[in-house]
Amino acid sequence: MVLRRRLSLAGLALATAAAGLTLLPASAEAAPGRTAEAAPAPALAATAPDIDVTRVQAHLTELNAIASRNGGNRRSTTQGYRDSVAYVKGKLQAAGYTVTEQACTSGCTSGAGPNLIAEWPQGDASKVYMFGSHLDSVSAGPGINDNGSGSATLLEVALKLAETKPSMAARVRFGWWTDEEQGLNGSDFYARSLTSAQRSAIKAYYNFDMVASPNGGYFINHITSAAAAPMKAYWDSLNLQPEENTEGAGRSDDYSFENYGIPTSGYAMGASARKTSAQAAKWGGTAGAAYDGCYHSACDTTANINATGLNRSADGVAYTLWKQAVADTAPTNDFSVSVSPATGSTDPGTSLTTTVSTATTSGSAQTVTLSAAGAPSGVTVSFSPASVTSGASATATVSVGSSVPPGTYPLTITGTGTTTHSASYTLTVKGAGGCTSSQVLSNGGFESGTSPWTGDTGAIGTFSGQSAHSGTRYAWLAGYGYAATDTLAQTVTVPSGCTRATLRYWLHVDTAESGTTVYDTFQVKVDGTVKQTYSNVDAATGYTERTLDLSQYLGRQITLSFTGTEDSGLQTSFVVDDATLTTS
Repeated sequence: MVLRRRLSLAGLALATAAAGLTLLPASAEAAPGRTAEAAPAPALAATAPDIDVTRVQAHLTELNAIASRNGGNRRSTTQGYRDSVAYVKGKLQAAGYTVTEQACTSGCTSGAGPNLIAEWPQGDASKVYMFGSHLDSVSAGPGINDNGSGSATLLEVALKLAETKPSMAARVRFGWWTDEEQGLNGSDFYARSLTSAQRSAIKAYYNFDMVASPNGGYFINHITSAAAAPMKAYWDSLNLQPEENTEGAGRSDDYSFENYGIPTSGYAMGASARKTSAQAAKWGGTAGAAYDGCYHSACDTTANINATGLNRSADGVAYTLWKQAVADTAPTNDFSVSVSPATGSTDPGTSLTTTVSTATTSGSAQTVTLSAAGAPSGVTVSFSPASVTSGASATATVSVGSSVPPGTYPLTITGTGTTTHSASYTLTVKGAGGCTSSQVLSNGGFESGTSPWTGDTGAIGTFSGQSAHSGTRYAWLAGYGYAATDTLAQTVTVPSGCTRATLRYWLHVDTAESGTTVYDTFQVKVDGTVKQTYSNVDAATGYTERTLDLSQYLGRQITLSFTGTEDSGLQTSFVVDDATLTTS
């Protein structure tokens, strides 16, 4: 939670404690750092899964370790923050989320890392429930309660959603914000960047900032609002008698959404404010002491976590998500179909291939039979294999007869199971014609922010210790001195009609390794296939121009990527600048 107080919204109503509820004894609070004993789930939450607090704590342990490896903190401008983003991102991508790193290009501290946005790709896209927490810490400490606790809670709830795959009535989107501790800057940039239609689609935003304070209370943002109803209902079912979060009003990322009229709520357990005698009587803990005595301090480590509060918060988040976004009916078996690349160009009398991928989007996996339609006379499409279990892929071979006239032909690739789904593929049959030289790689000099590059875009920028080949910005891959991988990728269409396509880029390699043994590598890949490799052995002063013939991809859409991979020993930095992909 940001220390600098912003003005709270006018007219914020304070809720009175609910009457007639049984008080929890003080002994119900677990000691900081200990795992809470599992309590019987209330009947209210029967449809929502239980969140295993030990798995949330495992994420906190990793965030603490990341801070320890990076000067003791995870401030938004540091490698500790970038490593935190990479950890969360890796878990979400493996679980099937659509994950985006959003660079904060205005309003954030110079050098701040990106926001991380993850969306579960099911449910009504016009009805979005968003759950967020800030991922950065202050420079004074690792920020495990503030706000590893909120970040780890959302991560584990997101993973549980992916694991259970319920039928979705609405979309669920998660946000991990940068630069909150410097003034709510990352969430403000996100909310400010949304169109009015995108803001209207967000039916409620839920914020979680410090949900495991060791002397904490149970606080809810806007406790009497419609958005807060499921959050309050869950904590009421535990007889916690939650109160309005007055300390946090205007001090965390929910404020960024409130400013644009989006309903908000969220859980918190308190920061530097002091627990009252009445609160100690109903929640346990020490009256007159701060909710978190390690707030914004070096002692905000995994030892500063109230496991009971963390468990109650995580289960309440899951209950709220299920209540708001999960459909009441059991999921039906369904799947999706996609084609990559989605375009191809070839001469008459030749063939080309594309990959048809399927995925189980709800329920259980099923057999999907593949077929193609729309091919002109003389063009055939075959599949290997002809049917797959959803989640698997097949290779489609498009064979073009020698008499097929030049032109562009839209094909439809269809998967048939309990239902049918299709994807489009555009075939271009080349004919006589000249070549118009072109350069198709965008922002190859990295001077225009990070778009359209995807992946570890925090590697793009200006950093102490390296310099650009030209301009001021570049991509610095690896160079950490421990096991890590950075990847930048861009999808482009290589025009047809020419005879040559050439990738050119400038690469600087410096290393602390010695000798001729390869420890750390830099690879250029096309559609995941390695086409070029350099290593610590290629270290040299200054930049060296590298070229790669990509003529085999003329007329195709490809994904080009640069990947730096480092072992656990000494550092090797791979610095890329001024990349172009030209046809001639």
